Amino acid sequence: MKMLPTRHSTLPLHRAGFTSVPAMLDYAAKGETGVTFYNAKGEQLSALPWREIRDRAHVVARKLIGAGFARGERILITADTWPGFFDSFFGAQYAGLLPVPVSIPVGIGGKDAYLDQLRRQFAASGAVAAVGLDDLAGYLADAAREFPAIRLHGGMEALHSLPEKPVDLRPLGADELCYIQFSSGSTRHPHGVQITQRALMANLAGMVGPAGLDVVEGDRAISWLPLYHDMGLIGFLMGPLASQLSIDYLTPRDFARRPMQWLNLISRNRSTISYSPSFGYDLAVRRGAAQVPPDLDLRCWRHAGIGGDMVRADVLERFASTFEPYGFDRTAFIPSYGMAEVCLAITFCPHDTAVRTDTVDRTALAETQRAVPAADPGDHQRARRFVICGRVLPGHRLEVRGPDGAVLADREVGRIFVSGPSVMPGYFGEPEASREVLVDGWLDTGDLGYMLDGEIVVTGRAKDLIIVNGRNVWPQDIEWAVEAKRVVKNGDAAAFSIDTGEGERVVVAVLARVSGDEARASLAREVAGAVREAIAVDCDVALVPPTMGLPTTSSGKLSRARTKANYLAGLYAPKPEAA
Repeated sequence: MKMLPTRHSTLPLHRAGFTSVPAMLDYAAKGETGVTFYNAKGEQLSALPWREIRDRAHVVARKLIGAGFARGERILITADTWPGFFDSFFGAQYAGLLPVPVSIPVGIGGKDAYLDQLRRQFAASGAVAAVGLDDLAGYLADAAREFPAIRLHGGMEALHSLPEKPVDLRPLGADELCYIQFSSGSTRHPHGVQITQRALMANLAGMVGPAGLDVVEGDRAISWLPLYHDMGLIGFLMGPLASQLSIDYLTPRDFARRPMQWLNLISRNRSTISYSPSFGYDLAVRRGAAQVPPDLDLRCWRHAGIGGDMVRADVLERFASTFEPYGFDRTAFIPSYGMAEVCLAITFCPHDTAVRTDTVDRTALAETQRAVPAADPGDHQRARRFVICGRVLPGHRLEVRGPDGAVLADREVGRIFVSGPSVMPGYFGEPEASREVLVDGWLDTGDLGYMLDGEIVVTGRAKDLIIVNGRNVWPQDIEWAVEAKRVVKNGDAAAFSIDTGEGERVVVAVLARVSGDEARASLAREVAGAVREAIAVDCDVALVPPTMGLPTTSSGKLSRARTKANYLAGLYAPKPEAA
């Protein structure tokens, strides 16, 4: 099977500027590029030119229209990285239906947890159909039983078995919705973000243009990001489609098993653009550094984006140091900031500048909410380093506001607000929840940060903020302090606070990869000591069995809210008494 070409022979590069997803696919179908799927061994599974994706989508659209589905109805799709997702997602676009991409079961949690998630998503979206992987057909059937409006459910065979009727296509247009995206962390009370065609087109224009990734002729993308998350779906499906690029895919599961395969494919296929949250770069170092092939060549990788979680300078520095001998250029890093409620992208850092940081005084940050430059940046007990995440996209505005709504000056920490054409019109069917975050065209992101010379520095989530004895403490500071001491692995700690009735008490839940009472007691002492030394607060330590794991959001980010809920429900053991 041949690799799909990186360049077109005749089709001119059209960098966004379309009116809708069907219009983008219609244009890309005139060229030779497309999508290729790989397994964990780097073997090619299938290759679909954009032309074939468009033709297959037309067939699915005629089946859906012929089956009597009305324009604007919702179809839930389990969004694994496979051709069936492309068939159903784009087929829905041409049929005038709204796709609702949802996650597949990830991690530990069992069938009941996934079924509960599906039921909530069915209820929130009002879906009338649900299709996905054949292996999940039983899940879809079980969850659909409570919803008589669902007229079609099952694996892709349920869709393909519909008769294809000679009906006219009715593609979604510029003035309509495009799809519904469940925002991260929304599995308990899911909010369906309404993504409009216009908002998506505006976000794509900024993302692939000069202020974003500045896509050029000859670029090639690669991704392991899940397609049910905004960074995977928009960044690495819609983005390449909007620029007629070829893109190579690994599933998130295969990346987790063999992260070096991500870099191998970049090297082999001469990929130029790829993105990852910080934890992906960390995984590539921890699991992949010992398996680097001698012919690995990363000189082609011109844009190594970071987004989806708090950008970790230490992780990126380790990645760069590990792979610079193989041609990786640390100036390829592009930290960025975004969220589903703004389609995807809000800010990008300038190109060829590497990761830039701002080191501030911890005490001033906690007590006065001001990012005062640290007197001694090397004093990790008194200094805190943040990554600068760039300027807001053209045509958009970003403000940092205080509790009274006033716009704050540089280095004053407050809530981040954004406005512009990419902002959602609201959550699907939830006017009250929409009013809570949308005011006069501005979106309250729920994030905290400060401005610095026209660029945003994100410090954390407002809802995760811990207040102890009048001090503001970011849970990331606590988690990173534990990880920095090498007490636990990166990603094995979650910090939150509980109300004891006499004030807030910090709790740190950690994966206990040790056995025996003394080893567990020692781990708890080390965690508490690391927190006391770095943050100067006492904490309780909850030991989480590795078989249970720490809960994550649909996008793979640590869910402190669910960790806290599990703790309060008694699912985690308290720290053993020291011997």
